Amino acid sequence: MKRRPHKIVSVVLLVILIAGMGMACRIQSLESRNKRWAENTETAGKILTESGKKEAQKQTDGTENDAAAQNAKRVFGDEPAELYARSAVLMDADSGRVLFGKDADVVRPMASTTKIMTCILALEYLREHPDQTIEVSDQAASQPKVHLGMQKGEVFYIKDLLYSLMLESHNDSAVAVAEGIAGSVEEFAKEMNAKAAEIGCKNTHFITPNGLDAEDEGGVHSTTAEDLAKIMRYCIMTSGEKETFLEVTRTKEYQFQDADRKRTFSCHNHNAFLDMMDGALSGKTGFTAEAGYCYVGSLRRDERTFIVALLACGWPDNKGYKWKDTRRLMEYGLEHYHYREVYRNTVPDKLLVVDAFDPGIPYQTSEKISLRVKNSEESKKILLREEEEIRMEIKTVKCKKAPVKKGEKAGTVSYYLADEKIAENVVVTGRAVEKRTWEKCMKIVTAKFLTLESLVWYVKYV
Repeated sequence: MKRRPHKIVSVVLLVILIAGMGMACRIQSLESRNKRWAENTETAGKILTESGKKEAQKQTDGTENDAAAQNAKRVFGDEPAELYARSAVLMDADSGRVLFGKDADVVRPMASTTKIMTCILALEYLREHPDQTIEVSDQAASQPKVHLGMQKGEVFYIKDLLYSLMLESHNDSAVAVAEGIAGSVEEFAKEMNAKAAEIGCKNTHFITPNGLDAEDEGGVHSTTAEDLAKIMRYCIMTSGEKETFLEVTRTKEYQFQDADRKRTFSCHNHNAFLDMMDGALSGKTGFTAEAGYCYVGSLRRDERTFIVALLACGWPDNKGYKWKDTRRLMEYGLEHYHYREVYRNTVPDKLLVVDAFDPGIPYQTSEKISLRVKNSEESKKILLREEEEIRMEIKTVKCKKAPVKKGEKAGTVSYYLADEKIAENVVVTGRAVEKRTWEKCMKIVTAKFLTLESLVWYVKYV
């Protein structure tokens, strides 16, 4: 029998056209249904969100959340109740979290604890100017005791004066350092205040580099116990010169000369806390008539680092009060706060992707893909009391339109201690999804019907 090629081709094209029209109708129907599905999902999500908010508010107003409320205030029966200091803070140096506070945000003068800020700014300056010298001004030489006894016109290396500043708390050395770095005490105070703001201090105002009582149009020279702890945390944990800061403040004895080698000076460290407890890291004392005795110190033991800041901790003759309060707070932290893992293996709900295209399932116009928590494999430890619990909150989008990239952000997993967020991870998509288009659909239709088997069948039976 004689074959009729034109007839075969006509039939094949007709079949393809019919199938393509059917496919197009099917796609349009599925896309319409999928759009309604996405709209319903979004509406349901909003309803559920509002419902969740109302339920959460109901629990907050009722007794169901009493434990969380108490946890938020961190009120425990064994907290240090009788401290001499009018303001005190115990801080976790790793996270910056205040573990205990007594009038932690009350603004008070801080005396020579000011000098930790003077020292860290000087160390950061010396990175670029390691051999910087300063000629003593009349203002520096006229500073009251405690002082080095420098004379106007003498020249010193700033790096040497830092030991005079931190070990002996010399007021003239503080002014000389400030003038050597910024040109004047006033300009240096601006740098101190700028750094305090950068660190996160909200109630600190620097006027002098040595902490002597002072007042200007901005207020009195003052800080809070919490802000002072933040500054110490910066000095020992965050600054690029933290190791040098520890080296200077831990030195027991130091000798140096003026730049012309005419006079020799000796410094002895007066921070008694360094020999008081195992793991004592650093610290700075202070006293003025307005401030009373003040202290800020740090301790590291068993991978835990604590900071204690005390303001107005007695007046003469109560010089030892600050050591008793420091020991009491450090021992409280060591006894009750330990590291616990807070990250949990979390598998978020799948993400619905609409207008999706999967060559393997061409009729499907949407699909659900897996999400994963980025960096969830990393260990995260938080210093906690036994009574404290971490609350985990997962927030992810329920629906996205294709295309979707692999690793695209789709939500967060947050970790809360009471109402304070202490950690957060990002939720990302596990794989990519292509966007459905008419061209891609027709390509699938054509490929499906123009196979070798279909052509053989048409040739054989048509």
